[in-house]
Amino acid sequence: MMTSVSRRQLMIAATGIAAVAASPRIIFTQAAASVPPGPFNLDPLAYPFNALEPHIDTKTMEIHHDRHHQAYVNNLNGFAQEHPQIAAMPIAEVLGHLDDVPETIRIAVRNNLGGHANHTMFWQIMGPNGGKPEGEVLAAIDRDLGGMEKLQSDFNANGLKVFGSGWTFVTVTKDGKLALESRPNQDTPLMDGRHALLGNDVWEHAYYLNYQNRRADYLKAWWNTVNWKGYRKAVRLGKGRNPGRVSHGLSKQGRAAFLPPFEFRYCGQQSDEAIPAIARSRRWIASLRSQ
Repeated sequence: MMTSVSRRQLMIAATGIAAVAASPRIIFTQAAASVPPGPFNLDPLAYPFNALEPHIDTKTMEIHHDRHHQAYVNNLNGFAQEHPQIAAMPIAEVLGHLDDVPETIRIAVRNNLGGHANHTMFWQIMGPNGGKPEGEVLAAIDRDLGGMEKLQSDFNANGLKVFGSGWTFVTVTKDGKLALESRPNQDTPLMDGRHALLGNDVWEHAYYLNYQNRRADYLKAWWNTVNWKGYRKAVRLGKGRNPGRVSHGLSKQGRAAFLPPFEFRYCGQQSDEAIPAIARSRRWIASLRSQ
């Protein structure tokens, strides 16, 4: 049986709600403190929230990183409580073998792990005073994408064509060639075994506070935030044992976040040590289908 609520009690409750709404920073701090630890983590930004002004405003950066991205991480940690195999496997391996993920959580893992991978890449490729592309990166852009001006024009056009929410990417094929593609929602090129050289988030939460419905203006301004300096020492297109693998490497835990240099590694190990661990992880995640 429900108890009656007086008008005075309703007014007190409404006042409390208003106070909460007026104190978003306090709420965020309290919410973050209550999040239980788990195998997936959100690394802090390598630069202040206001570092990308005026191209991306401070509030958008704060909300985007500390709330939207954190929500993906929280959800993943929830899945990992019942399915620890998800966390034991490298991010790229899970996303590349989604058919092996239990059907009951497959869509949720696709959305949240894809969101975690995409956003970690996003924070890593941006930074203040990022300079201009040069060296092998610039040569590859000229060779495969027709130069920077054409790249920016085609990349932005792809971003405008995304209906609703999604991403626009420059990807790297296995033979080290650059290509353009867009993806809906939180889908990622990792699902098809390709790596992202860079990508831009065209979900409205990435730009709406400053640009509202002017996505084209956001796409144009975003190029001012790309940290090309970070590519100078890291990118080796079409060379070495893993040509084309120029996306960020996995962190020491093998599941938390992508870190420079822009090459996939497993748990910071040498590749000959990583292969057996990856094989074991594949067996673990495949075994879930029988549960």
